[in-house]
Amino acid sequence: MKKLMIKLNVAIIAAMAATPAMANEGLCNLMRQMHGVFSTLRTLAFVGAAFIIAGWAWGFISKGEVKMDDLKNKGTGMLVGFVLLFGIGVVLSFLMSQGGMAMLDCKDVLAKW
Repeated sequence: MKKLMIKLNVAIIAAMAATPAMANEGLCNLMRQMHGVFSTLRTLAFVGAAFIIAGWAWGFISKGEVKMDDLKNKGTGMLVGFVLLFGIGVVLSFLMSQGGMAMLDCKDVLAKW
């Protein structure tokens, strides 16, 4: 798990460092044309994360008891799924915001929204 988190952090830092260099007119046009799709994906990611946590909690509530084995076996996968879906929603929200567009240097997209 620790190695995975280190690799994930390195990938995030590399993406953040490379993003301004990769920003071009094509990326800005993609963001403008696919805004509806990105909004839908963002919403579905947040809803999916909510359903994962709600299903996990309901499973424990309906049983009436929680064992440590349940938390180890089922809880880790559910938590990873929640974090991934929530993270996707946060990243899409940021990229579609004015701050994300300014970071990508897409001033023409900001003017048209």
